[in-house]
Amino acid sequence: MNQVLAAAPSANTFTPPPIGTPLGGGFFTGIYQINGQRFALITAGVEGALRGTWNDSMAKVAGASSRCDGLANTVAMAAAGSKLAQDALALRIGGFDDWGLPAKDEQDMQYCAFKPTARKNWDDRDNGINPSSLPVGEAYTKDFPLQTIAENFREGGADAFPDDWHWSSTQRADDSASAWCQNFGDGTQDYFRKSFVGAGRAFRRFPI
Repeated sequence: MNQVLAAAPSANTFTPPPIGTPLGGGFFTGIYQINGQRFALITAGVEGALRGTWNDSMAKVAGASSRCDGLANTVAMAAAGSKLAQDALALRIGGFDDWGLPAKDEQDMQYCAFKPTARKNWDDRDNGINPSSLPVGEAYTKDFPLQTIAENFREGGADAFPDDWHWSSTQRADDSASAWCQNFGDGTQDYFRKSFVGAGRAFRRFPI
């Protein structure tokens, strides 16, 4: 049975738990929407930590430019030869096998929920603007988001994100050789060439 559907509660019955609550093979990260459908976002613990290039080819990957549908991006990346995406799809954590690499908006939610450090945020440009999250995410300030309250995701914790650049699955729309990354030390969102070796953290979702 499809585990995304099997894990989904009945419509309109989901009560969001506190951020960081163990849920669905990982940790509850927030609520967001794709084309009006609401989802609960789950972030993997350290078992879902990945590392590699986005892809060794700089060619455009059709179907991997969504800023909110990381699973679709990941499937497209894997089909195009991305080992990072293939590794994400091969994960089996907590009995679930529908993990992927987060899209840009999903990754922003991971940072907001699980920022490991107490450093000031990089508040330039539109870092943090997220039309997919519920509520809609606004640009970061130097003091928002704060270091996570989830102890296991704080710097030095068992599941903490390394203070490093993390790949999203979102290819830059106007540059086939680049994709979006986020720095989990200060929140900076930027794009890097796909050959850059960066970190990654798997996610999954279920409809609510």
